[in-house]
Amino acid sequence: MAEAGLEEFRRRWREELALREGPAKRRRPAGPEPEHQWRRRRRGSGAEAAREPEPVSQWSSCGAVRAAPGGAPAQPTGAAVGYFELAKSLLESGECPLAPPPPRTAGGPSCSSTGRPSPAAESPQPEHPENAGGDRLLEQLIRDLNEINEIPFFDIQLPYELALKIFQYLSRTELGRCAQNRNGAVSQLQYELGKVLCDVHSCDGVVIAGYTSGDVRLWDTRTWDYTAPILEPMHGAAEPGSQPHVSFVRINNSLAVAAYEDGTVNVWSLMIGRDPVHCYQHNLRIQALALSLEGATIATASGFEVRVECPNEKGYWETAANFEVQKLVSLLHLIPDAGRYPVAVAAAEDVVYLLKAENPSRVLHSVYGQPVTCLDVSSKEAAFGVKSLGWMNEGNKILLYSLQTSQCLTTLGSSLGDFTCVNLRNSPPHLLVTGNKDRRVRVYDLRSSTSLCSLYAHQLGVSAVQMDDWKIVSGGEEGLVCVWDQRMGNKLWEMHARHPVRHIWFNTHSLITANIPDEKSPRGASLLDDDLTAHRRHRGIIYAYEFSTDQLALESILPICRSSYDEVAGYNYNIGLAVPYDNI
Repeated sequence: MAEAGLEEFRRRWREELALREGPAKRRRPAGPEPEHQWRRRRRGSGAEAAREPEPVSQWSSCGAVRAAPGGAPAQPTGAAVGYFELAKSLLESGECPLAPPPPRTAGGPSCSSTGRPSPAAESPQPEHPENAGGDRLLEQLIRDLNEINEIPFFDIQLPYELALKIFQYLSRTELGRCAQNRNGAVSQLQYELGKVLCDVHSCDGVVIAGYTSGDVRLWDTRTWDYTAPILEPMHGAAEPGSQPHVSFVRINNSLAVAAYEDGTVNVWSLMIGRDPVHCYQHNLRIQALALSLEGATIATASGFEVRVECPNEKGYWETAANFEVQKLVSLLHLIPDAGRYPVAVAAAEDVVYLLKAENPSRVLHSVYGQPVTCLDVSSKEAAFGVKSLGWMNEGNKILLYSLQTSQCLTTLGSSLGDFTCVNLRNSPPHLLVTGNKDRRVRVYDLRSSTSLCSLYAHQLGVSAVQMDDWKIVSGGEEGLVCVWDQRMGNKLWEMHARHPVRHIWFNTHSLITANIPDEKSPRGASLLDDDLTAHRRHRGIIYAYEFSTDQLALESILPICRSSYDEVAGYNYNIGLAVPYDNI
C-alpha cells in the first residue's frame, strides 16, 4: 500500500512539473499572485483540471492513506501533521521547529527567511484548515524543485536544501556523530577445525592465529580472494589431533612464528611456503615469545632461560644469545633497530632485565614486592606498569626508562587498579596510552608527566589498547571493542563479542580485533561431541573491519561532509573523520 501511494505521488508530481514547464506556460508576475487566480489559469481545460493534485492531507506520513471514492477526505494523523509542520518550518521560516513561534503584528504579511512572501501570505485561507499545511508544502517543494534538473526523491536521499536546513540546528559534536555512521565491511576470520582460539597476532593486515588443535593459520585481509593457508608443523608423523596446543604466535613482514605447549618453536617464511624454515626445542613450557618488527630475530623464555635465535651472515639459523635469569619471565619484547646485536627486555615478577647479546644480563628495574603487570618498548625507551603492595602502597604506576642510560625518566599515574596494558611503540611521539583494571583508558604526555584524558571504558577492566593522532581503540575483558575520539573525549562506536579482547591492530582504513577465551578446554569443545554447533560460542572469534570498501557511497554524501583534512573547512568522510569544519 505504501509503494502504491508513493508511485501515485510521483505521478502527480511529474504532471505538476510538466504543466509548469509546457510550451503554453505563462510567466507569473513579479509580485505575489492570489492563489485562486494561479490555480484557475493553470487548469485551462477540463482535462487539465482532472490532473489537479488532491489535497495533501489525504496522504499519511508514508504517503499511502487516501480518501474513499465519494467519501470525506481522510484526516491526517498526528505524526503526519507533525511532519508537515517540521518540514514547513525548515523550508520556509528557517526557524527552529521546536522553538515557540515569534509574535506577528495584526494584519501584517509574514515573510520567510529568504525575503519573499510566505505561501500563507500568497493564498487565501483554504476551505479546510487541516489541508493548508500540506498543500502549501507541496507547492513550495514544486517551486523549489523546478529550479534544478534532477529530482532527488525523498525515498533515496534528502533534498540538498532540506539537509542544509537540518544541519543548521546541529552542533559540531552532533555533526561528527552523524558523519561517523559509515558502513564498512566486517568479516569473521574463523577456522572451524581449529577448535578453541589460543593466540592471535597481526602485521599490516596479515593475521596469524593458533588453535588448541595445534593448527596455525594465516589470513591476508588486504586481499579478500586470498586463500588462507594452514602452516604445517614440524612434529614428525603425528596422528591428526595429537599435536600440542599453540601457546603463542607472532608475525612480521617476512616471518611467522608459533610456540607450542611442549616447548617446540616453529618458524615459517612468508615468501617460501607452508613448511617451517627453522625449528628448535625448549625442555620446559614456553612462557613468552617475541619477534622483531623487522628482520629475523626471535626470543623465547622458558623456565629461567631466555633464548635469542637469528640467522648468521650466511643465512643459517643459530643461537645468538642464551641468558639465565633468577625468576620466571612473563613478558618479553625485542628492541627495534638495535643494531648488530639483538637486545631484549624481559619482565620476571618484580624485576625488569635488559638482555643484550655479547653482554651479561643487566637489571633495569627491581623493587621487591612490586610485580610488573604490563610492558612495551620502543627503540630508546621501555614503559611498564608496577603494582604497589604492602603498607607503603603509593598506588600503581607506569615507569618510563631510558634504554641507553638505564635510568628512570618519569613516573606516570597513581591508580588504585593494576595497569593491565600499555602501548608505547604505536603511540604518537611523546604520548603513551594505558589500560587499567579500574575500567579506564588514559593517555599520558611524557614531556609533562600528566594525563591528557581519562576515559571510562570497560566494566571488567581494559585488556588491550592502541592509539594514533586522534583516536583510541580499546578492548575489555567483557569482550567490548570501543573507538574513542580523545579530543572530544567521547565514544564514537563500539562492538561486542563473547570472550576478552586480547589483540587490537588498526591503521587508517582497517581494524583487526581478536576475542580469545581464557578457558581452552570448555565443556563441549571436542569435535567428537554429538552437538558440533553448541560449543562454537566458546571458540573465540577474529574480526576484520574494512572501512574503505564503500567508496561509491561518496556520490550520495553532501559536499559539507566530503572536504579533505588538508582544507581549512574540514576533512575526509571516513574513519579519520571526527568533526566536520574542525579548525585546529
